[in-house]
Amino acid sequence: MAVKTFKPITPGRRQYEVSDFAELTAGAKPYKPLLVSKNKSGGRNDTGRITVRHIGGGNRNKYRIIDFKRDKDGIPAKVQQIEYDPNRSANIALVNYADGTKKYILAPVGLSVGDTIVSGENVDIKVGNCLKLKDIPDGTVIHNLEMQAGHGAQIARSAGVSATLLGKENGMATVKMPSGETRKISLECRATIGVVGNIEHSNISLGKAGRTRHMGVRPTVRGVVMNPIDHKHGGGEGKSPIGLPGPVTPWGKPALGYKTRKKKKPSSRFIIKRIN
Repeated sequence: MAVKTFKPITPGRRQYEVSDFAELTAGAKPYKPLLVSKNKSGGRNDTGRITVRHIGGGNRNKYRIIDFKRDKDGIPAKVQQIEYDPNRSANIALVNYADGTKKYILAPVGLSVGDTIVSGENVDIKVGNCLKLKDIPDGTVIHNLEMQAGHGAQIARSAGVSATLLGKENGMATVKMPSGETRKISLECRATIGVVGNIEHSNISLGKAGRTRHMGVRPTVRGVVMNPIDHKHGGGEGKSPIGLPGPVTPWGKPALGYKTRKKKKPSSRFIIKRIN
């Protein structure tokens, strides 16, 4: 996949970049039985108060139901089409199982229309195939990884992302996460072989504010230009410093480097090497 640029015939076009969508199947339409409507809250709770800022508007779209569990063991599936998904950075693939079932999966790099994939034990270590960690060789690049067996994948699902299986010992696998963190995961958890597709997604420049609004993201206002009643950084004559040891949120919590993970979280014992 490549990034497509445009001649700067308008200010908005100067930095405007999009994917060339070469990986997608031409003329492919979403499979309607796997679409569900999305309710928009505008960041408001049940009383109408804004509890999450910068949310609102956006283009209307429907959610694609993705098979993150990949638990149809031993049944081969043929890739019918590769599609764009407005709800995530990765592309998705519609696969048709031999028993007639159709499901969406994340499309890894190298998966093409017509390819056959399968899940379960004793399957080939091939891009798109899904196995338990105990059946995957050390050093294999994986994605769509479960943290708890049977709960569905939670790790390495974004465009261009992957994890690496480093080793196995005492019923646990050592996995290097996309963030650089190394942690232990049960060998009964499933993962898919390969790297998530749409690698160039991180290189795309939105180019104009309107594209952010299309995504449902409303403008962000700096705290230093607000009044003191609205933000801890506000007030002062003209451009003034925040007057604090470090930047904080509108509610006074540290904004940079503040660790929010609970110190006594039970799963911390599985972390071997943290990011920092």
